[in-house]
Amino acid sequence: MLMKILLIEDEHGLIITLTDRLRSEGYEVASALDGKNGFEKAQTENYDLIILDVMLPKKNGYDVARDLRQKGIGTPILMLTARGEMIDKVLGLKLGADDYLTKPFEVMELLARIEALLRRAPSHTNGNQDPGAFRFGNVAIDFKRAEVRRKNKPIDLSAMEFKLLQFLIEHRGVVHSRDALLDAVWGYDAMPTTRTVDVHIAWLRQKLEENPRHPKFIQTVHGFGYKFAD
Repeated sequence: MLMKILLIEDEHGLIITLTDRLRSEGYEVASALDGKNGFEKAQTENYDLIILDVMLPKKNGYDVARDLRQKGIGTPILMLTARGEMIDKVLGLKLGADDYLTKPFEVMELLARIEALLRRAPSHTNGNQDPGAFRFGNVAIDFKRAEVRRKNKPIDLSAMEFKLLQFLIEHRGVVHSRDALLDAVWGYDAMPTTRTVDVHIAWLRQKLEENPRHPKFIQTVHGFGYKFAD
């Protein structure tokens, strides 16, 4: 899955240049031309990194960083600014930015800082997802806290829905029969039927898939059972 970067910048030329370069480096890039739109995008989609200019129309970068952190959004933020004074850098970091780069800058330095931030991010370890967290599509899961968010909004799952989802993800790519899922998730002593598995799968798709009728992640393997797409 490509890492997603949100670029919040009001200079059209810089957006075009950085978008082309970042995509050539294998990143998926979205952009916003003002702070208000960027703030809304950062709340409704999951990104691995936000590149945030300070001097923005409608909502400046400092306010965007502060408000995102107050909303509990921990996406790494790399701030871009024409200002070079130490007090501005300190203010940006205090308000929630993770790193700071002063314009004009070399693209190679920007790429190095991006790589460093992504390595340090909690949801990534040496390029792989932390065992305590997982992301797919616009869904983010914190297994340690038993929390699921879609488009950065909390999703209410029952205990069994969460256990089923976690089992499928931990064994993604493997096809599981309904009986195997009953044993693994509900336990040998429980008395549900295979229909219980079908119902819970349907509920998970309804809550997490973009198109529940044509699921991209929680897949049916006809004649065998279910799997989470690897």
